[in-house]
Amino acid sequence: MNHDGETRRFAFAFDDRYRPLLRLLGIRPDTCELTLSADVLRVRFGPWVVLSPRANVAGAELSGPYSAIKAIGPHLSLADGGLTFGSNTRLGVCIRFRRSVSGSEPLGVLRHPALTVTVEEPAKLLDELRATQRAAQ
Repeated sequence: MNHDGETRRFAFAFDDRYRPLLRLLGIRPDTCELTLSADVLRVRFGPWVVLSPRANVAGAELSGPYSAIKAIGPHLSLADGGLTFGSNTRLGVCIRFRRSVSGSEPLGVLRHPALTVTVEEPAKLLDELRATQRAAQ
């Protein structure tokens, strides 16, 4: 766990092929970031934001590669209600929550049991999230 009080920042990894489409949605490198502090996980993906207490993270794993149709942009999984914030099709981290989170629409009515993010350094993010799990046990 992050004991030094430092907030870890993870930029999203953008595939150049999808930048024009994402830009239309307000999703650019300067509007996307995952921040992880000792207490809070915050993900901004253009106009979409997911906030969760860090203790609410139940698990995480690497995932991908993905189909562009299912992964580029903000996507809601019809299979399990999970949310994806995707900026590339190569690799991401699926974060599972103890209590579902909001983030796909402004009223917070829809809740998501998981969030997949396509950040730079996914293995480093996975290590940080797993440290949270070990500290909670």
